[in-house]
Amino acid sequence: MSQPFYVAPEQVMKDRADYARKGIARGRSLIGGTYADGVVICAENTSNTLRKVSEIYDRIGFAGVGKYNEFDQLRIAGIRHADLKGFNYSRADVDARSLANQYANMLGQVFTHEMKPMEVEILVAEIDEEEAARDQLFQVLYDGSVTDHTDYVVLGGDSDAIRERLAAKWKPGAALSAVLQLLVSSLAGEERQLEAADLEVAVLERGDHRRCFRRIEGDELSGLL
Repeated sequence: MSQPFYVAPEQVMKDRADYARKGIARGRSLIGGTYADGVVICAENTSNTLRKVSEIYDRIGFAGVGKYNEFDQLRIAGIRHADLKGFNYSRADVDARSLANQYANMLGQVFTHEMKPMEVEILVAEIDEEEAARDQLFQVLYDGSVTDHTDYVVLGGDSDAIRERLAAKWKPGAALSAVLQLLVSSLAGEERQLEAADLEVAVLERGDHRRCFRRIEGDELSGLL
């Protein structure tokens, strides 16, 4: 009976992480940031039908980069989890922290036990009904790692360079137009210029309405840019 080849666990995990990072790097980046009245998510996406940014629940938004079919599966699972929890308990009990933990468990299980990890990074954003300081941005990586952010978060393969450009000019609590223009310029860099047709933009907006998610498209997006 032949003996199987031995591979150190550290090497296995390193290979899986490298594989996932390479897959994510092939996609285009996105940024989520807070502004005076909520959270805005801006993604470089030229498709009119395949969405990177979507609504999960009343005050919760979702965004993903990497392999589309994989983060879309996570989006659907998140909607089902939120709907079930809101139905069984209360709509107020559905929050981004517990949802991000669910995503982290799913991604961690796949990364540890499956041959191929999921090639995704996701953002779960939630706004508070009253205070901007309580808005939350959770970044969940391909291996199940979770990081919370208070001002902005960058996802995707070119995130380091985009984060440097964004950090140099970031001002918390600015108006939507100012924040969106900064996000777009940070995504584009110095050598490119992104137009409204190149972008997918949505906001979680504070107000007296129950559902806070709204897409910004067409003339409204052009005007803000």
